[in-house]
Amino acid sequence: MTATATRTLENYIAGAWVPAAGASGTLDVTNPATAEVLAKVPLSGRSDLDAAVSAARAALPQWRAVSTIARARKLFELRERLVARSEEMARAVTSEMGKTIADARAEVARMIEMVEAATAIPTTMQGRVLEDVSRNIDAEMIRQPVGVCAAIAPFNFPAMVPFWFLPFAIACGNTFVLKPSEQVPLTQQIAFEVLHEIGLPAGVVNLVNGGREVVEGILEHPGIDAVSFVGSAPVAKLVYEGAARTGKRVQALGGAKNHMVVMPDAVIDQTVDAIVASAFGAAGQRCMAGSVIVTVGEAHERLLTPLTQAAAALRVGDGLDERTQLGPVISCAARDRIGGYVERALAQGARLALDGRGVSGEDIDPEGAFLGATIVDGVTPEMEIAREEVFGPVLAIIHAATLDEAIAIVNASRFGNGTSIFTESGASVRRYRHEVQAGMVGVNIGVAAPVAFFPFSGWKDSFLGDVHAHGTDGVEFFTRKKTVTSRYFSSGQGSGSYFVES
Repeated sequence: MTATATRTLENYIAGAWVPAAGASGTLDVTNPATAEVLAKVPLSGRSDLDAAVSAARAALPQWRAVSTIARARKLFELRERLVARSEEMARAVTSEMGKTIADARAEVARMIEMVEAATAIPTTMQGRVLEDVSRNIDAEMIRQPVGVCAAIAPFNFPAMVPFWFLPFAIACGNTFVLKPSEQVPLTQQIAFEVLHEIGLPAGVVNLVNGGREVVEGILEHPGIDAVSFVGSAPVAKLVYEGAARTGKRVQALGGAKNHMVVMPDAVIDQTVDAIVASAFGAAGQRCMAGSVIVTVGEAHERLLTPLTQAAAALRVGDGLDERTQLGPVISCAARDRIGGYVERALAQGARLALDGRGVSGEDIDPEGAFLGATIVDGVTPEMEIAREEVFGPVLAIIHAATLDEAIAIVNASRFGNGTSIFTESGASVRRYRHEVQAGMVGVNIGVAAPVAFFPFSGWKDSFLGDVHAHGTDGVEFFTRKKTVTSRYFSSGQGSGSYFVES
């Protein structure tokens, strides 16, 4: 137990686990529910990243030459091995990130779903062909890999988010370098053990632990062709600008402020269940969490009491306890930062419907980073708590008189990740989905995150780039198009003209 708790993690480079040769130090990886030190993660340096990129660059010709069918079959094997270790990975997610074991199992299932979607690459990577664009001249568009791709992952989904990118990238014939969050590196250690077992050529997938130095190195490295990022909006902007400055293809998924509009005709019981799951699942630490409710007309009075009662009944504790419904946030520093948003909202005139600060009980370790479900009512759109990403189990409630006003409130946000409307009116749904400025819309769905074969399509400050993550957009991002126009004089069909005849 002691050896496990204090082990220093290694990087995975060129098909082998290796110590971080250029590390400037280590950070503790802690369980946010107990403050237990689980491991130490190295702060790798530029030399470690160089080694990973060199390995990826060297492996690229061999991996690109593998047929799409053979690459897909490797992903089928990967899928089966991940399933076999899914409970182990779920428990790692909970231990290092804090979300409930039920949430963690669902996350790992979505991780595996990404691999399943990527196995379709012999179909999804197909190009187009048109015979006789002019007489005896054919044109075709083919897709080829981009090259060496890198991903910078966040803390809130240690299993799933890296696999928004990795399986699609390697399925398309690219090689890959992952930098997991230094706060939650343990789950990807397991994932890369599985990747090692399927026998990919050395260098196809690489993992470099670290912090800011590795991130900056990825943005600047001339051997990296494409960068994928998920994190806060300010960092997404820096990643987008830094990668673009060095000529890399980039997709930078930033922050969110997701609104849930509740209409007067909403089915309240099911609406409450969906809102509670959205706002307080993963302790509100997900980019698709609903963090603002906009009640329209009499919906406010119908909703507030049952919502408050349901949120207050959530069992807070260690996520590894099967009974727990709300785990800790990622750190005590995050807990205190989240509490500051609540304090400032009250100072600005909002009022507490439910206060989860200072939550305690027999299931709660006093050293843990716990914050109970919190509901702040009487919020106005101008308040900080309504505008900024709190990223915790805090729900703000704004009242609107009409659907017009609710749509205006949602569209005033600088973010445009996801939004939901709760109503039984098809006319309201039609209008909302047409006018709302967000890339993912739920209808009576609290978390409108798409499945793996649809793109994760945030708008505005929630996404910087041109091509979104996973689904068909994943294939689009990880391939380059090449158009070939051809004719053969020996075919005996005449010379023809390159120009289209009138």
